[in-house]
Amino acid sequence: MPKGIRAGQPTFWQVFGSGPRPALAIHPSLAHSGIWAPIAAALPDLTLTAFDLPGHGQSGPYDGATDYQKLSAQIAASFIDRPLDLIGHSFGATVALRLAVAAPEAIRTLTLIEPVLFVAAKGTDEWAAYTADEARFYALLDAGQHEAATREFVSRWGAGQPWDTLPAPVRATMIRQIQLIAAAGHANATDPGQILRDGGLEMIDAPVMLIEGAKSPPIIHMITKAIAARLPDVGVARVPGAGHMLPATHPAQVAGLIAVNLERAQ
Repeated sequence: MPKGIRAGQPTFWQVFGSGPRPALAIHPSLAHSGIWAPIAAALPDLTLTAFDLPGHGQSGPYDGATDYQKLSAQIAASFIDRPLDLIGHSFGATVALRLAVAAPEAIRTLTLIEPVLFVAAKGTDEWAAYTADEARFYALLDAGQHEAATREFVSRWGAGQPWDTLPAPVRATMIRQIQLIAAAGHANATDPGQILRDGGLEMIDAPVMLIEGAKSPPIIHMITKAIAARLPDVGVARVPGAGHMLPATHPAQVAGLIAVNLERAQ
């Protein structure tokens, strides 16, 4: 399990499998690269590399010098030396989408699991509800109530397990990392990387699969709809009974859908 400097950032990564197809997976906020292990095990055609985002897992801390999404995309790009299958979940999916728009020729297939590019739904009722929820979260964060802010965030974007039943070390790690949600949130709400620029999504000619949970926050479904409408070659799948953290709660279904997308680019 190697560790080195990527885009100037101390970065930990691991490689799952030894299949003929190179792949890169980018995890969500408040998680780590290990979330991909059960999914990779179900995809024997892949040699899947997954890294820990700044401030997560065993990677170094985030110093705030570079926009968080931009830095994450630069780290991810450092792992790409030939066209590959790119997979991302939540914030990781926004990083994957930013890469795909910037260098569509580097992508063999693209799988986006609930990309939290909230600005894609701007102007909808779902956007209004989301911004109200975010206002409560940031009020707690700004007041220094980090545990309460983390509880608020996890209640909407976690795996459905009540906060008080999570193991104490898990809660402590999430509380320590909660400021990273604010760091990532700027890009999710404003799109400084211009992912949604005119003609950007339309340039992705690789097969794309958008995966969402049936029980996820309503804004996710609006984001999926907005992005899918602009992609030339896209499939959309909704996993029954799943919420936002479906790679952790429904890995078999997610792996099966990724496999379907892989088959579209043999």
